[in-house]
Amino acid sequence: MTTPSAPATTPDWLSDAVLYQIYPQSFADSNGDGIGDFPGVLARMDYLAWLGVDVIWFSPCFASPFADAGYDVADYLTVAPRYGTNDDLQAVIEAARERGIRVMLDLVPGHTSHQHEWFRKSAADPEDHRYIWSDRVGAPVSKWIPAPGTREGYYLANFYPVQPALNFGYARMNPAEPWRQPVDAPGPQANRAALREIMAYWFDRGVAGFRVDMAASLVKDDPDLVETGRLWTEMRQWIDREYPDRALISEWGDPGVSVPAGFHADFFLHFLGDALRSLWDNSQGSHSHGWHTDPCFFAPEGQGSMRPFLDTWQRAVTAIGGVGHIALPTANHDFSRLACGTRTRAMTAPIFAFLLTWPTLPTIYFGDEIGMRYVPGTPDTEGADLGDGQLRQGSRTPMQWDSGPGAGFSTASADRLYLPLDPDPGRPSVADSLNDPGSLLHQVQRLIALRKAHPALGSSAPVEVLHEDYPLVYRRGDSHLVVVNPRREPARVTVPGTGSLRPLEVHGVTVNGAEVMADGFSYGVFTR
Repeated sequence: MTTPSAPATTPDWLSDAVLYQIYPQSFADSNGDGIGDFPGVLARMDYLAWLGVDVIWFSPCFASPFADAGYDVADYLTVAPRYGTNDDLQAVIEAARERGIRVMLDLVPGHTSHQHEWFRKSAADPEDHRYIWSDRVGAPVSKWIPAPGTREGYYLANFYPVQPALNFGYARMNPAEPWRQPVDAPGPQANRAALREIMAYWFDRGVAGFRVDMAASLVKDDPDLVETGRLWTEMRQWIDREYPDRALISEWGDPGVSVPAGFHADFFLHFLGDALRSLWDNSQGSHSHGWHTDPCFFAPEGQGSMRPFLDTWQRAVTAIGGVGHIALPTANHDFSRLACGTRTRAMTAPIFAFLLTWPTLPTIYFGDEIGMRYVPGTPDTEGADLGDGQLRQGSRTPMQWDSGPGAGFSTASADRLYLPLDPDPGRPSVADSLNDPGSLLHQVQRLIALRKAHPALGSSAPVEVLHEDYPLVYRRGDSHLVVVNPRREPARVTVPGTGSLRPLEVHGVTVNGAEVMADGFSYGVFTR
């Protein structure tokens, strides 16, 4: 099989975008049932427009039994009733478009819910190969689940037992496992066609693209991800031909591989490599027992290093070769928020200064812009606790809109909320933050506006690191200087050649000739 040619273009709107992830069940509840919904999002659209974000990415919103918070899809073409209707989502898309905002959805291509019609049919028909079936238990044993229908044998589950793996084929055959099928077998090809049908359905309704869940996991036993890459290159070629203004962003975690394979962008992720964790994983929130506990750079102790991030970022940039982007998230529904443990809300502004002036696609997890914290002790809900130290529920608590009952998230009683509110009486809210010009929220809004007003701070202009310790100092283009000191202690450094500078957004940083002085938890953005 020949490898399709790699893509060469990316939509202009994505290159300049600031993304905002919404976990729909926790964002805004319009009907008082304790669960966020699309009419609730619609009512908050002016806030998102004011903030300045360009793209809203919704975590899974399709019909589901919610054993894994919606990552167990029962119908890809129908909005989950708890979030509203397809028409409600359409109203959000239209309202966003009127405000210059695009909407991306979450696509879960590797598995479905065991309640999906496809799986029920497959469980009753031995000739159906949309899923991976075996007449005996394979390896790993824990992933092979007894067939629930009239079909005999076992099915392969991707994660939880209720998430049967869709069959995209195996990269390698194995005589000891005769159930393996090649990627060009009818079952795997039917699933590729279904992916195109799902994407086309939502593209035709105004969706700008998809964040693709666990994109590297589709083809099984694919050690170098060659066949997986070919699959996504094929999908990208179809998109470029039929929907050239749409985009795919992968949850892959290796942009140097995923973007050349066909994705428009890929995230640095907490579970693969050190790039993201070396920045802001302080090991005090959702943290796997198998991850290292090296100090992160953006922490009050000031013991971290930028080197792991810079090395990984540079390798990825070189491999991408200008045909796509690296997305950098503040957090997500699976990873700790910025305000976590000993790193408090007041310490997070320098993170946003870095995020919004570095040449990546900045992605803000809902609530991080006001300093919502990772809430320890939050109860496990819908499979959030992975059992290995990753207690994801602490990052999924409801949005804090105001200081009233239900924090403006919902009128439901506390016992009916999707998850409990942060019990801290000093928790931040959007309303309080809007009334305080010096709040984190206003700083984030100004930094987003600054990025848009100055192309040198965007994703395409060159960057030169002048000092990678504390304070971090780098030049964007030939005109802008950024200084970031995320530790508690002040820091200073001599940086020759800075020239005469004009401050754009500065908090606690002074530049006097070649001397750069930065207070604790400070940042400065300057231009010539």
